[in-house]
Amino acid sequence: MRPSRGRQETQEERADRQWSELLQELRVAQTGVQILFGFLLAVVFQSRFEDLGDIDRNIYVVTVMLGSATAAALIGPVSYHRLLTGRRMKPETVIWASRMTVLGLVLLFCTMCSALLLILRVALHNQLALWLVGAMALWFLACWFVFPVWALARGRSGRRAEEHEDEGEGGDGDASPDRGSDA
Repeated sequence: MRPSRGRQETQEERADRQWSELLQELRVAQTGVQILFGFLLAVVFQSRFEDLGDIDRNIYVVTVMLGSATAAALIGPVSYHRLLTGRRMKPETVIWASRMTVLGLVLLFCTMCSALLLILRVALHNQLALWLVGAMALWFLACWFVFPVWALARGRSGRRAEEHEDEGEGGDGDASPDRGSDA
């Protein structure tokens, strides 16, 4: 007898579970965005803000706008859920909330890079700032997108290999050490 794969849950149960998982993810992201956005809003009231050149002021404005868009995208799923609660649309709500969360992560990536650019330009006053932001952008991309996509690809190829092994089983009771015994 082969162990069961996946969960045995209804579409509504799956949507409830996915919604709970998404809320936990949003709590982490929203906290960081709110702190970053709060600092960004306070920068304009600092005395050194007047010393910024036009390029740095423009970077600041872009960063604040990106921060606003990020907050909207990451808070949006809560509003979406609240307005659709009780309308028997949980699976659709989870899909759209998930999409808004991914958009929020892309916007957060842009916000972080823009904020880093502003800070490093002010701190270093040279081209090293661009190189450091570029390196950090690659790191963000790797952590947030490349590693998960890589894990997904590895998981899919691993499942395909298991399926091929299962199709080829001869039923001789010989359990490999990797799969363990079903007895």
